[in-house]
Amino acid sequence: MIVTAEEKKSVTLQKTIVHTLGPEGTNCEKAGYLWLENQGLEGEVRLYGTLEEALVHVKETEHSVLLGCAVYPLLHNVVFENLLDMEIIDSFVMPTYSMVLAAKQDIGHKDIGTIASHPAPAHLAKLFSDNVQLVNSNSQAALDCSSGHTDACITTLKAAVENHLHVVKDFGEVPMCFTIHGLKNKPDMEDDYAESHE
Repeated sequence: MIVTAEEKKSVTLQKTIVHTLGPEGTNCEKAGYLWLENQGLEGEVRLYGTLEEALVHVKETEHSVLLGCAVYPLLHNVVFENLLDMEIIDSFVMPTYSMVLAAKQDIGHKDIGTIASHPAPAHLAKLFSDNVQLVNSNSQAALDCSSGHTDACITTLKAAVENHLHVVKDFGEVPMCFTIHGLKNKPDMEDDYAESHE
């Protein structure tokens, strides 16, 4: 089959959807836009409560990829539980936003009781309190702190500023690896896999 120049143009104009961890202000959101830019792709970044939730939408939506983070808890499950139909197609390193300990009020280290944190940077929270409440993202940690659910949070500088939090400690940017997962182009792969293991 011969593909015409017009058909090629139409394929390149199709928008790519990057499904990843939200809400707004996550390092994954930032990485999603950077990946689209680096690939020269038109597209959008859609945000979800967890990568597992985002994964469902990747499988249901055309021209979609999942963007993960190397330190995301249980990323290995995302990979190995979906081997039949998905694979890692790209990865890259990007500095995160500055990671900070932030609070609703300008308080000292000794006045911090509870700290909201995503599991990945939770060690930073434990430097200041034994009472760490785990949440699904750095942005969610900032929201929980801003609404008064916790005294402080480990979050990104961007999320802290957007939620009007005071920065207690700035840990700086962290060079981080992000992974891109795409659907495999083998419709009969499940049958092939089953046959090879009979």
